[in-house]
Amino acid sequence: MYCIKSTHSYTEYIKKSRFIGIIIPCASTASCQNSLQQLHLTYADANHIAFAYKIQTENGIKSRCYDAGEPNGTAGKPIFKHLEGKELINTLIVVVRYFGGIKLGAGGLTRAYGNTTKRVLEIAKIVEYVPMQNITLCINYKDLQPLKYQLIQLQGQIMHQDFKQQITLQIQLPTANAQQLLALFKVNNPNAQPSNSNCL
Repeated sequence: MYCIKSTHSYTEYIKKSRFIGIIIPCASTASCQNSLQQLHLTYADANHIAFAYKIQTENGIKSRCYDAGEPNGTAGKPIFKHLEGKELINTLIVVVRYFGGIKLGAGGLTRAYGNTTKRVLEIAKIVEYVPMQNITLCINYKDLQPLKYQLIQLQGQIMHQDFKQQITLQIQLPTANAQQLLALFKVNNPNAQPSNSNCL
């Protein structure tokens, strides 16, 4: 599977209608909903805001496509087809349409939404999907540098750190490497907490 690293957009005019394709990385369905709410504010005067997404969750892959008032299967489905064709995960693709006064018909709409999706995918940077895990560690000050060294080796990074009597760290690293890190520091962390997953 694959994912994207950043948001991209592409605009195309088809028979006076303006189609804006937008691709957005999203780590959760909640993140998708937040992005969609923002897009509805940004494009409040648009006639249609169709979308599709696929998100990896703890309970499996969640997916959805939405026609946004276009004839059934002419908007969300062609967007989702390209999403699946590229084997993308944790990705939201939106196509905004401003109606130009000329009806495209079902076939024309399907091609328009599909081609706009294809174009925005062509400019997006697609990378391999690596399941990520968030871990909370509590370490002694003397262990900070050894931990940083191990994180480099294990492709991890410190997301947040809190310095008190000990150092509490929020760490993100590939799921495949999480147990190795926990094994190295388990003496200080009998309650180390793994959670969630994301795209590297």
